[in-house]
Amino acid sequence: MVHQAQGQMVQEVAAGSLPAPPSRYVLREEDRPTAGAAAAPELLSFPTVDVQRLADPGDVEETAKLRSALESWGLFAVTGHGMPESLLDGIRSAGLEFFHLPSSEKLKHANRTDAGEFQPEGYGIDRVDTDEQVLDWCDRLYLTVQPEEARRPQFWPTTPPSLPKLLHDYTLGSERVAKLVLAAMARALGFADDFFLDLVGEKGGTDARFTYYPPCPRPDLVYGLKPHTDNSVVTVLLLDPGAGGLQVLKDGRWVDVPVLGRGELLVVVGEEMEIMSNAVFRAPTHRVVTGERERMTLVLFYQPEPEKVLVPAEEFVGEGRPALYKKLGAKAFADGFWDAFALGERTIDFLKVKVERQEQQAA
Repeated sequence: MVHQAQGQMVQEVAAGSLPAPPSRYVLREEDRPTAGAAAAPELLSFPTVDVQRLADPGDVEETAKLRSALESWGLFAVTGHGMPESLLDGIRSAGLEFFHLPSSEKLKHANRTDAGEFQPEGYGIDRVDTDEQVLDWCDRLYLTVQPEEARRPQFWPTTPPSLPKLLHDYTLGSERVAKLVLAAMARALGFADDFFLDLVGEKGGTDARFTYYPPCPRPDLVYGLKPHTDNSVVTVLLLDPGAGGLQVLKDGRWVDVPVLGRGELLVVVGEEMEIMSNAVFRAPTHRVVTGERERMTLVLFYQPEPEKVLVPAEEFVGEGRPALYKKLGAKAFADGFWDAFALGERTIDFLKVKVERQEQQAA
């Protein structure tokens, strides 16, 4: 199968002032965001965790709050991360400035090979496998940011000139947040702080995704980003402080994630953590709906070392709780994500990682 690397950028489509999105973006009626109204998050007490308090092993109250947020939502807002608002505002502004550049400048970093096929890194749209695939209403810039030696300079914009340094600094700050959260997740379950960190490895990879959502003339017809779970152990998100759009599937219905403050982040459990913890922590399904104003978000995905094997840790398997997932290499799982994402499936389901009930009984 040839994976198309480049269609028309959504930003260019949106600039045409069309009364409605072209048919390639229009969802089936039953899939449209208005098919089931989203619940208001304030009615459900959306969780917020202070990572500065998490850094204190003696703060059992905040650790308990973290565990409650993970088990009931799979994601939570973050305060106390120590990154100045000037850094967060700076990386937001630099990202928007990149997407506002002329197409010719952005396409210098296009996400395609010399043969014109899709590759994850770079600027463009997400992978398109068929002419029938419904497209998301977004453009994106995807970069490997850690380890530093894995960075590929040809995909890193040099305009605006502030972007590389801002992204580097933001990556280091977000990595600290991810590690504090992973240590506290282990502590919440009665393990040593390095329990999940050891499973991830010292050279775990991190990918960054800037996603630009242009204004949409008919937000009720499209997805900004289709329902999905994350290819990560945990994901750290920097959202637009001026507009919402992210929704999470909770207890069978879509719930709006509230608009966060300028200095707040969002942390989401990824599928790799779901496997490692044998579903003690589950990756929530989430999606993005569009609006009448532009939005941009920055997401960092924290992943295990490619050589690591994803398997439920033995501490989570025992009598009465069989292993729910099969063994799979971290690199194979990461590669399978793009196939699953294009189809709108969870990677766990697409790769058939989940152990079927009859296999559990046989074991």
